[in-house]
Amino acid sequence: MDANIQTLIANVGFPIAVSMYLLIRIEGKLSHLTDSINELAKNIAYIKNN
Repeated sequence: MDANIQTLIANVGFPIAVSMYLLIRIEGKLSHLTDSINELAKNIAYIKNN
């Protein structure tokens, strides 16, 4: 894994490697946030109907 990271940095440069790392890390959190927003919308709709 470390060799792959070093190769990536050597080939595309440090800023691109950091950007890719952050995008990969944030992707999971965005998915969880989307699920939470959808659940909130369902709860609000349920409360309005009752």
